[in-house]
Amino acid sequence: METKRVVVTGLGCLTPIGNNVEDFWKALTAGVSGCAPITKFDTTNFKTKFACEIKGFNPEEFIDRKELRKMDPNAVYAMVAADQAVKDAGIDAAPVDKERCGVIFASGIGGLNNLEQELKDYFTGSGVPRFNPFYITKMITNMSAGMISIKHGFMGANFATVSACASSNHAIITAFNFIRTGLADIMVTGGTEAAITPSSVGGFNSMKALSTNNENYATASRPYDVTRDGFVIGEGAGAIVLEEYEHAKKRGAKIYAELCGGGMSCDAYHISATHPEGVGAALCMKNAIKDAGLKPEDINYVNTHGTSTPVGDMPELFALKSTLGDSYSKTYISSTKSMTGHLLGAASAIEAIASVLAIQNDIIPATINVTQLDPNIPDGSNIVVGESLKTTVNYALSNSFGFGGHNASVIFGKVK
Repeated sequence: METKRVVVTGLGCLTPIGNNVEDFWKALTAGVSGCAPITKFDTTNFKTKFACEIKGFNPEEFIDRKELRKMDPNAVYAMVAADQAVKDAGIDAAPVDKERCGVIFASGIGGLNNLEQELKDYFTGSGVPRFNPFYITKMITNMSAGMISIKHGFMGANFATVSACASSNHAIITAFNFIRTGLADIMVTGGTEAAITPSSVGGFNSMKALSTNNENYATASRPYDVTRDGFVIGEGAGAIVLEEYEHAKKRGAKIYAELCGGGMSCDAYHISATHPEGVGAALCMKNAIKDAGLKPEDINYVNTHGTSTPVGDMPELFALKSTLGDSYSKTYISSTKSMTGHLLGAASAIEAIASVLAIQNDIIPATINVTQLDPNIPDGSNIVVGESLKTTVNYALSNSFGFGGHNASVIFGKVK
């Protein structure tokens, strides 16, 4: 069966370093850190007291107060990012078939804020089950996809993907497959996360996964640095409008880049640790390159998963070197999590947007906060450190790996 080409025609985001795509990209290329002390709850008794929170965001500027009562921040972030992307793509104003427009929107955790509050109220109250009538719909992970479709009238495929930190890339790949196999014309995809909460921070602390560098929080997210001590949790959402190429051309849509391929795999190794040799990650990237019909040497830039954890960063680089072979030293590498922190289920959505913008602008965002590269980094690692780099980017690979051994990679390219 002949497959169709898929392009990106709309972008939207809400991130710790920018509440729209323009501000996000300016901050990325300027090397801005989104990390600051946590304001969402009292961190007195917590080992980690900082995070990458969204800043200067008032949801009432975007969503009616009555509707906000029905929504967890997880869904609020998704709606705001998706609205930006839909507007950017000009879908609502275009004569498109809404029955062939769908939404696949990810989250690793879902409505955690709402879940915590409802359970707290119950267990500290009289014990009478007086739960909010919106408790369930605010909590479940698929509600963001449902609400986006309800607002815009998209009647095509609609669901969520959940695979921890790989969730958004799985959503993007699934939406990609719907379009290229002819099952849809347009898909809104991406991911959202609102997990800067007591149970989340406390839980990750108990795993020793989070950085506890409270005195130097602004530079705590430092992928590949020898002193890295864990990831910095972030929040936000990223939304991408994918569209069949001829459909986009016919309606005169703005085209950012082409989604060329996607790869998936599983480590089949451990519930939270990456395979130490990056075997699953390498398989995933090889699958993506094969799916895109490319060769390793075609990849100019890799937006790595790069979480800033002592055990997580090296296996990905080992995997990259085995995947790219002789072209490894010629391929630029960076981790934008050094600026945004780790948005968990939404991470690969905003990193896909960063990759698309890197292609469009021929600029590679840097890995910031690195003062001394880990000596265990493979020879030939071409990591962009400190300042963004102006260079031609024809193809960009974006990686995401999640607890459970879930791996997903996407490749974007210039439209030819």
